Amino acid sequence: MNRLRLAALIFDMDGLVLDTETTYFEAWRRAAADIGCELTEQFCSDLSGCSGEIVRQRLRDYCGAEFDIAAFQQLSGAYWTRHVERHGIAVKPGFRAALAAADRHGLNYALATNSRRANAERCLQAAGLQQVFSVIVTADNAIQPKPAPDLFLRAAEALVCPIADCLVLEDSPVGVRAAKAAGARCIMVPSAAAAEPEAAELADLVLADLYQVADLISAQGLLPL
Repeated sequence: MNRLRLAALIFDMDGLVLDTETTYFEAWRRAAADIGCELTEQFCSDLSGCSGEIVRQRLRDYCGAEFDIAAFQQLSGAYWTRHVERHGIAVKPGFRAALAAADRHGLNYALATNSRRANAERCLQAAGLQQVFSVIVTADNAIQPKPAPDLFLRAAEALVCPIADCLVLEDSPVGVRAAKAAGARCIMVPSAAAAEPEAAELADLVLADLYQVADLISAQGLLPL
């Protein structure tokens, strides 16, 4: 593989920086069960990286057209808030190491997430990361959510960095597709969703965790992509 010096990192949030997806999935399953629909772990896992609109549409398809989305959102939000207030949100292993390596080598970085900004800020605060990212691009900033490339293109623009010089770090197939559609290099670090063959092939590299990303960055700032 060729070795490239990259100028910036773009991090996904849910499942990559923060261990939020398991908290979402549990809240969704409890809320749906209250309304009369049992969600499987696989169904929830398949929604990894999806926008809110896609989640709502798949819930209608799975649970039926009469499924009360408004009640689901209210209940799942209450379950999720209760969990976060009690337990906070865990930072994914290796994130701080990757960030420290980026800082040592002068790499700028941004956060790009399908979440709404208010939710993203709430999650970052619950994890103690509210001061980490000076550039945060959310669903509020993008015309189209992932798997469209908009979020990553907006992030590169905010970083004043060509997208081809950015490395996107993603955990979901949806995010990998968005990164490659934008023209970025992409490392996939699978989380809730396994590295499905198509996404793994599309990514430039698949690593087990962010510690391995930190090791790559630490190799004199040169990433083997």
